[in-house]
Amino acid sequence: MHANGIEIEYEIFGDPDGIPMLLVAGLGVQMLSWDDVFCELLAGRGFCVIRFDNRDCGLSTWMDSAGPPDIAAAFSGDARPAYKLDDMAADAAGLLDALRIPAAHVVGASMGGFLAQLIALNHPDHVLSLTSIMSGPGGEDEVAPTPEGQAVLLVSPQSTREARIEQGTWIRKVLNGSLDPWDEDFERARVSRSIDRAYHPDGNARQLIAILAAESRLERLSSLQVPTLVIHGVEDILIPIENGRLVASAVPGARMIEIEGMGHDLPERVWPHVVDAIADLARQTAAT
Repeated sequence: MHANGIEIEYEIFGDPDGIPMLLVAGLGVQMLSWDDVFCELLAGRGFCVIRFDNRDCGLSTWMDSAGPPDIAAAFSGDARPAYKLDDMAADAAGLLDALRIPAAHVVGASMGGFLAQLIALNHPDHVLSLTSIMSGPGGEDEVAPTPEGQAVLLVSPQSTREARIEQGTWIRKVLNGSLDPWDEDFERARVSRSIDRAYHPDGNARQLIAILAAESRLERLSSLQVPTLVIHGVEDILIPIENGRLVASAVPGARMIEIEGMGHDLPERVWPHVVDAIADLARQTAAT
């Protein structure tokens, strides 16, 4: 689908005439990060669920014309982003426009939560409700990752398929929560599927630089009028839970769910609870 000047790969679950719900993926991960079964659970609640690849990731347009990313400079305070998070939020709003969907319930995880917040802030007419999962306010108000979480951001691209799968599986294990069973074969299969579909470390780096260059959204979040849900794992080492608490405290009337034993992931054990909460938020929105 052509939107906001780029091609955006997307997929729909459920009845196309259902209640629109847009799922926004995180840093460097494809729309596959929204598990098929999770999407089907939402679709079973009457939603038309749309998942998509962000720019520079998966099968959407790769922004290689911007040149190679300089991560070292970005971490030293000289971030020169090829694009902004606001541009990525505009992509999502443009996708809704291209699909002729006036507004949707917007759900974002990790960096996708940053983008979901910006969709609500910059394109409020496109948003029926906002769900921000394991995300934060960005900029100077963002609580930094733990050293273990920081290490995940600094991994180097691998040259072979097997090394890429090993690295991706290791990352998922590091971010896993203590109450979430670790299934090596299952996780390896998920990582393999993603890598075989598309592997684009330069895009991952450019997205990271956009995050590092972003300003805090905390003050702006206090102006949001959209019904908002914040979900966060207590054991998140990449985006510590204090970030979710900041977002929830900033948005008027926001509800926060803190999940014990959950890290920086959305494990299968929490899907029923999360789907219930998102559906409840949508139902409350419809009633107002």
